Amino acid sequence: MKKGTTVIDLTTLVEHWGSGYPSPFEEPCMARSKVALDDAGGLTQYGVNLVTLHPGAWASQRHWHSHEDEFVYVLSGELTLITDDGETLLTAGMATTSIAGVADGHHMINRSEASATYLEIGSRAPEDVCSYPDIDLHLEPDSAGGHRFVKKSGELY
Repeated sequence: MKKGTTVIDLTTLVEHWGSGYPSPFEEPCMARSKVALDDAGGLTQYGVNLVTLHPGAWASQRHWHSHEDEFVYVLSGELTLITDDGETLLTAGMATTSIAGVADGHHMINRSEASATYLEIGSRAPEDVCSYPDIDLHLEPDSAGGHRFVKKSGELY
């Protein structure tokens, strides 16, 4: 029987470093750490990550999602949000939303001298396609129910 409520001790969770992007796209994200709170709590409807960007780190490559809304809440530090409209400085207590299906590439960079931490929340739409407007990269669903990185031509990485 599933438990309805789970208490998560963050000290017991694995911290993952980097992005999982194919080379060379992972390089700017190497000083990013992420803890998956969603899986630890048994969530299936949406994802929640506790993310830390150390000085100079990127959260991701600039991207947008076909079927996944994203919400970010800054817990500490300073981050620069970069979208098609330009740059916005984010500080603790600020939040951003990125709406599914809107082709507005976005990402965050820590340009400060201190680490910054935020919550990243998004739906887990299996049909989601992630587009990266600045680079030759696309994330698409695979036949096993996951996702895979491909070039814009469709060729696998």
